[in-house]
Amino acid sequence: MKRLATFGLLVGLARAAAAQTAPAQTTISLDDVIGGALAQSAVAKQALTARETSYWQYRTYQSNYRPQLALQGMVPNFSRVITPVVQPDGTTDFRAVRINNANLGLTLTQAIGPTGALLSVSSGIQRFDDFNRSARLYNTQPVGIGLTQPIGRFNGLRWARRIEPLRYEESGRQYAAERENIAQRITELYFDVLLQQVNATVARQNAQANEEMLRLGKERFQLGRLSQSDLLLLELNLLNARKALGQARLDAENAALDLQSYTGRAAETLRLAVPAAAPVLMVDKEHALTQARQNRPETLAFRRRLLQAESDVAQAKGTTGLQATLQANLGYVNSAQNFWTTYRNPQDQQQVSLGFAMPLVDWGRQKSIVKTAALSRQQMQLTVAQEQATFEQTVVTQAAQLGSLREQLSLSAQADSLAQRRYDIARATYQVGRISLTDLNIALAEKDQAKRAYIAALRACWVAHYRLRALTLYDFERQQPLLVAAER
Repeated sequence: MKRLATFGLLVGLARAAAAQTAPAQTTISLDDVIGGALAQSAVAKQALTARETSYWQYRTYQSNYRPQLALQGMVPNFSRVITPVVQPDGTTDFRAVRINNANLGLTLTQAIGPTGALLSVSSGIQRFDDFNRSARLYNTQPVGIGLTQPIGRFNGLRWARRIEPLRYEESGRQYAAERENIAQRITELYFDVLLQQVNATVARQNAQANEEMLRLGKERFQLGRLSQSDLLLLELNLLNARKALGQARLDAENAALDLQSYTGRAAETLRLAVPAAAPVLMVDKEHALTQARQNRPETLAFRRRLLQAESDVAQAKGTTGLQATLQANLGYVNSAQNFWTTYRNPQDQQQVSLGFAMPLVDWGRQKSIVKTAALSRQQMQLTVAQEQATFEQTVVTQAAQLGSLREQLSLSAQADSLAQRRYDIARATYQVGRISLTDLNIALAEKDQAKRAYIAALRACWVAHYRLRALTLYDFERQQPLLVAAER
């Protein structure tokens, strides 16, 4: 007995020491979780990476309209071979050749967007060495100007100037929308965890209350004031309460793991605070729709997709029918055995060519390609119109639901308060033996249901709050667009 007492004392001291050294749970708010996730979560970093990718794609597009300077050449270009050489009498003789034919050139090119032409300015030098004959020759082009102008072809530069700026601006809005979508998703997961934690708290309180009820019931049973059937029911209630507590803890851990995997924050060791009600906002449907049209990426996406369809039609027309290319070159050239001599009295040179191709019989190929592109454009117009109408209806519906959700939250809060008061009264009344155990169980069930309904209503209000922000990219509380905050 002394050993058992000593062992029990040591266990008690160990538990007390562990309780004193165990870290206290930190209570975090919804804003803390959202702010941390937007700063360090994987989904937020993915959204930022997509935004940066769009930025560099836009830089690539811009570089296509700026001058390009390139250095090209082949230094050295040495060869030592035996090659057939045609003699003056028409016969062929094999001669050993040991030469170096090196060249170096500098070219500046500039694309002309409205016409799709390519303008170039170049300068080059070529050196030829014949080692067998100890001969050397230089050929230089001090300056040369060239123009390549497609005629009747698809001008991708002109269409890119209309499409790519929209795509880049759309990516900025999409980044802001992704951040709001992340906030909405975190809100859903936050309340999932909160609901399970509330269920665990309620289950723990119910288990403690049932333990007290069972203790009181046993005393009444010994005094003959409680039937054995009610005593068994109290024991069953206690078992069910403990079972519900274990299940609630397991559900809370699973929900916390989902939140952790999405935010990258160890939420299972933290205690979530019950947030206050979402800001009370009176949002006019037309105002919400106007902000959605101004801020959402869909507005730009609709225009971009229609322009892309027009571009596809133009490309179909530009790859069929008459296609020509005008090339013109103007410059100076000279050759001499001495390098500097080549720059004295250079000879001018000109070259103009017009190449074209036009199908004469294609068995309707050109017509079918253009018609297919035109029908695809028509299909895109119908699709965009339908998606735009659906999107606008979603915005209007979401704005209209705020009032109803706010009213439901107020009613749920009142019901939660009344159910808690009713249970407290029912419990006290049962302890003095003035109501039955059945009435107490009913009050308990109603209290738990009211608490869950309040958390669910609170969740719906906060999710609707962030969903409206995501749909409009507008902060109705501060009366400012969310695009500026996303760009910071």
